[in-house]
Amino acid sequence: MGKLKTPTKLRTNQADATAKFIRVPPRKARLVMDAVRGKYVSDALAVLKFVPNFAARAIEKVLKSAVANAENGRPFDAEGRPLPPLVSDNLKLVSGQIDEGPRIKRIQPCAQGRAYRIVKRMCHIHIVVEEVAPKPRKARRAAASRRARAAGRTTVPPTAAAGAAKTASRRPEPERAENAAASEPEVVATEVEPNAGAPVAAEASAQNEPTAEAPQAAPADASQSGDDAAAPAA
Repeated sequence: MGKLKTPTKLRTNQADATAKFIRVPPRKARLVMDAVRGKYVSDALAVLKFVPNFAARAIEKVLKSAVANAENGRPFDAEGRPLPPLVSDNLKLVSGQIDEGPRIKRIQPCAQGRAYRIVKRMCHIHIVVEEVAPKPRKARRAAASRRARAAGRTTVPPTAAAGAAKTASRRPEPERAENAAASEPEVVATEVEPNAGAPVAAEASAQNEPTAEAPQAAPADASQSGDDAAAPAA
């Protein structure tokens, strides 16, 4: 007669994974586990990705294994049917336990026949994930603007005005110069030569002044007319 199977302590909405004999000291592994315990799986994986420790790599592998067990390796119920898979987006790391494993003992020879002990510690990692409510998402700003338009507001919100000013400031210099030139009215400047009006003024004064030859020609005509008049009388 074989040994009876140990009943699981997990609930129907939970899944677990275990890794044993990991060559990481328990103290270092616990520091990383404390940083991700209680987070959603997506957030925990994002944190572990940027932790530069070997313990983070080991915990990340165990966490991914627990997610895979939640999707595919579901246990059987009392009727012998597998339980439905859990939604990976709604999983949360509810339990992360780091147990101390065996120690590898080595000796470092020292002076005068002495030997110093070198202890290489191991650990066991056990992770439990649970399906909870979906992760809440932040409301978008577009929804607030739609509500404002529905309320009948026509003014531009300060956030939109600030965004437009920031966009205008980010434009390249040639484009801003062209826009400024297009917006300003065109002013036609005419250059006036310093002596351009002098000949015109001289001609106008010459036309207005009487000529010197006109008075001299008048007496000559008069004398001729007098001689012609006196000739028949003689």
